Amino acid sequence: MPDNQTFEIIIIGGSYAGLSAAMALGRSLRNVLVIDSGNPCNRQTPFSHNFITQDGRTPAEITAEAKAQALKYPTVRFYQGTVINGRKTGGGFAIETDSAQEFTAKKLLFATGLTDILPEIPGFAECWGISVLHCPYCHGYEVKNQDIGIIANGDMGFELCRLIHNWTPKLTLFTNGKSTLTEAQTEKIGMHNIGIIEKNIRQLDHAEGQIQGIVFTDQSKTDVSAIFARGGIEQQCRTAQKMGCELTEQGLLKVDDFQKTSVPGIFAAGDNTTLFRAVSAAVASGTKAGAFINKELIDESF
Repeated sequence: MPDNQTFEIIIIGGSYAGLSAAMALGRSLRNVLVIDSGNPCNRQTPFSHNFITQDGRTPAEITAEAKAQALKYPTVRFYQGTVINGRKTGGGFAIETDSAQEFTAKKLLFATGLTDILPEIPGFAECWGISVLHCPYCHGYEVKNQDIGIIANGDMGFELCRLIHNWTPKLTLFTNGKSTLTEAQTEKIGMHNIGIIEKNIRQLDHAEGQIQGIVFTDQSKTDVSAIFARGGIEQQCRTAQKMGCELTEQGLLKVDDFQKTSVPGIFAAGDNTTLFRAVSAAVASGTKAGAFINKELIDESF
């Protein structure tokens, strides 16, 4: 439990963006509370890649080290809990957690990430982040030149074929039902020797999240080493929305170049603000948010 209830800044979300902001603010001698639920979206992902100096480490290892480094700054505190509500006060904001704790601060930073909405295919959720992948920049190198599938259709299927083709010549698009590709898209995909299978998918066979094959409703099966797919997204924490923060058309928290939301005094950083979901990008946005929160506090007091 923090030794007080009042802070200059409360950061909701203690993963890459939140901890990066906490470090920037701790180094600025700001009194900071980080509230984290301990439920990151990449909790199933075995390894993190494409983040220089951290390539190949587990997400949990990176987060644990980041937390330890941020908490070395004596003005940074950490609280394990889930934020369920927030409101404007005369001096800033009040935040309520699921254990009925209330904390107040002049500024808020939401670094709460996103929840993936996955298709209801048995085995898909169990493989998500392990062998069913969303980002070739994060995971494509590890499955290069292997038999890779894409589960998608229409424009998304076409764009993923274009993207993933760079990592393997052995690529198949599974549309999970009748193709909605245009004639031109189908022709272009065929020109690059990418197969298209329109069968309905019954399930993904796997062993502890490592995919072994796609089973179709006609009982046939195709072996693949990995799958790329994109699900829907929604905000993991709805408190910013409840407090009036605007969303973009994609359901992301709307921020300006300084990570400010539409509500004065409330900032956001990390995956909840962008479709470019990478550890390095989250770290960068958190550092930027921390700097601009500090600048706003300076402008208000000097």
